[in-house]
Amino acid sequence: MKKILLASALAFCAGMNAQTKFGVKAGYALSKLNSNDDLDAFEGVSGGLKSKSGFYVGALVEHKFNNKFAVQGEVQYANLGGKVEVSTMGITVTEKFNFNRIVVPVTARYYATPELGVYAGPFVSFRTNTKVNIDVSGGMANQQAVNEGEQFLEKNFDDNLKSSEFGLVLGADYNVYKGLFVDARYSFGLTNMIKDPVNDEKLKMNFFQIGIGYKFK
Repeated sequence: MKKILLASALAFCAGMNAQTKFGVKAGYALSKLNSNDDLDAFEGVSGGLKSKSGFYVGALVEHKFNNKFAVQGEVQYANLGGKVEVSTMGITVTEKFNFNRIVVPVTARYYATPELGVYAGPFVSFRTNTKVNIDVSGGMANQQAVNEGEQFLEKNFDDNLKSSEFGLVLGADYNVYKGLFVDARYSFGLTNMIKDPVNDEKLKMNFFQIGIGYKFK
């Protein structure tokens, strides 16, 4: 009886391992900050929040329950954020905000075909560091003032923004050849990133990601 039970347990574990895959992925990220503050409220000044290009790299683990349903967890390092362009009197100031974060999504997956999987689920992200770059065009820039402005904004973001963020992710991937796949997703930030908002001010971040990956057998 003990041999039968041991054989059954080993067979069960082997079946579990056969349904669990590990993988790596990397790609392009396009992120944007969304705020209810109006930059055009100042007379003579035009500007707004715009999207910023970045990247991501990460690892994943997927467990299949059957041929149709699975669950997947990931850990990514992602260069996210956004940028602001403000123009006045022929001078344009571009401030690029690099919010480098650890992103952890957990998604439920449905395989419409053996190659095509669609998925959705929550994610949480954690701040690692913040870097701001300021560029001035259309006029002479004092580099010392630019450097001080970058440092001021970095400290302001670190002091006044939350260190974590929660949201939802929707996406799909397609197995191209054996374990090689392409992946596209859109993530919606649901939490206000501002620690202590004044006058109901809000700041949220959405980001689109497209990339390639490989799942090991």
